[in-house]
Amino acid sequence: MFNPERIDSFPEKPGVYIMKDKSGKVIYVGKAVSLKQRVRSYFKSSDSLPAKVSSMVSHIDDIEYIVTDSEVEALILECNLIKFYRPKYNILLKDDKQYPYIKITTNESFPRIEVVRKIKKDGSKYFGPYVEARAMREAIDILRKIFPIRSCKKDLSRVPLKERPCLNYHIKRCIAPCQGDISEEEYGELVKNIIMFFEGRQEQLLNHLKAKMQEAADSLEFEAAAVYRDQIAALEKILEKQKISSTDLVDQDIIAMARGFDTACVTVFFVREGNIIEREPFILSNTEGAERKEILASFIKQFYDTASFIPKEIIVEEEIDEKEAIETWLSAKKGSKVKIIVPKRGEKKELIEMVAENAMAYLEQREAFEERQRIKNERAMEELKGYLGLGKLPKRIEAFDISNTQGTESVASMVVFENGMPKKEDYRRFKIKTVEGPNDFESIKEAVFRRFKRGLEGDEKFKDFPDLLVIDGGKGQLRYALEALKELNLNHIPAIGLAKEFEHVFIESKSEPIILPRDSEALYLLQRIRDEAHRFAVTYHRKLRSKRNLNSILEEIPGIGKARRKALLTAFGSLEDIKKASVEELAKVPGMNKKSAMAVYEYFHKA
Repeated sequence: MFNPERIDSFPEKPGVYIMKDKSGKVIYVGKAVSLKQRVRSYFKSSDSLPAKVSSMVSHIDDIEYIVTDSEVEALILECNLIKFYRPKYNILLKDDKQYPYIKITTNESFPRIEVVRKIKKDGSKYFGPYVEARAMREAIDILRKIFPIRSCKKDLSRVPLKERPCLNYHIKRCIAPCQGDISEEEYGELVKNIIMFFEGRQEQLLNHLKAKMQEAADSLEFEAAAVYRDQIAALEKILEKQKISSTDLVDQDIIAMARGFDTACVTVFFVREGNIIEREPFILSNTEGAERKEILASFIKQFYDTASFIPKEIIVEEEIDEKEAIETWLSAKKGSKVKIIVPKRGEKKELIEMVAENAMAYLEQREAFEERQRIKNERAMEELKGYLGLGKLPKRIEAFDISNTQGTESVASMVVFENGMPKKEDYRRFKIKTVEGPNDFESIKEAVFRRFKRGLEGDEKFKDFPDLLVIDGGKGQLRYALEALKELNLNHIPAIGLAKEFEHVFIESKSEPIILPRDSEALYLLQRIRDEAHRFAVTYHRKLRSKRNLNSILEEIPGIGKARRKALLTAFGSLEDIKKASVEELAKVPGMNKKSAMAVYEYFHKA
């Protein structure tokens, strides 16, 4: 347990405090104007603390702190640490790393548009995050019909390429800059138009296109004028669906919240040039016992930490914690003044009420769906218990699968479902070490043995044992998994094999398979778990194979040894990014110099 007397030595300066449990795991990250006073507030009478905070304090074993020069610096550091550790007791923007962004590679000669899950400081333009991925992809598809820029990853540093244009050119989804028939300036005009659209400057974009159309008509370039006319018509059709929301034409984000038991839905309406151009709902977890102003402040910090655009005004439904510090931070990020406004009456008040209604509707819809899913999962677990003759409900199920290519780069995956839902933080992957060649039986045995041995040795990552073990395969794979359990005296853990072809279930005590009804929730659950284990294994195997292939290519370059190959991989992550890097960027990688950087650059840019 943490000794509160240690707080006397804490400084009365701004900074970030990091709370850890007895295993050394970070369970909470907070910021403070005075570290000493803020941390001391957690150790007053437990009766005055909310239940969630009291529970957290009982698990604190150590507290570290980092002093900063200002409250704003502390806020930035707090955002980064929460994103990195995702502590158990912090209010968290659910699965924020999963939300997609639109990326336009403005750092390339002929920029392309793609969907990514992570923002990098690579000179590209990013827009998002987007919760509704399908709507985002539909928007991209519509825009590429109007402004046909490329989506391929071809190196266009030297055009034309010695190949024919792809299908996208023939169906008018790409203008084929690879053929050298369009200049960088002309192509750049298309890219500029798309960027204006995603920045919410649609009216400005329309006016720009109308001026271009008139200019082309005056010059008697009627074909070009017709292209602009069609682009204008298509854009006007999109803009017809948008609702005028504000008369002052200031870029605004309007934020309101609805609360459930331990989750909250924060909905954001994005207003650009007076139009609502997008609406996104976000779910936050660990909100039980937190005040509304704390939840809204946590959302704003986490959302705008990675947002691609910060508006001039952020309109919220009530006052938030740390308002001045957050305004200063956002203004510094934007490069101009950002205001957080709480409207009391008028148009903005009406807008915030509309956003709040949308947040409540989304939360109710989500909670109804989750309740239906919970009932289905309960039924599935009850059915499994009956069909398999289990002593208790299989609330925690672990599944294993093997992936390899003709016995090479053999890997195993372990996925975990709790109460019928994936628990991704407990997923694990294993490189097979003791098996040579394509031997799934021995590979399964090794993976199962290593997993449970580490659990028995007290490894925190493997401490929770399953109520049911699922092996992807038939009798053979199951028999080897059971051998591993017996060697560890864990043969009391129920295990089954799920064969792919006919979805037969094998258990140790029966020679014939159990055939579950085709429409049973139990079978649907097993199929979801097995498919997830397969996906996780294949993804890991592809990653290793890609890394091996990249290593083998880099081995061909003179002067690029093992250490430099590893450094290049760490710095750039993929062969495509290494190819696109300049000599200067390559030379900045630790262990590289001008000569080795030139060798890499020339290898990928041979005439």
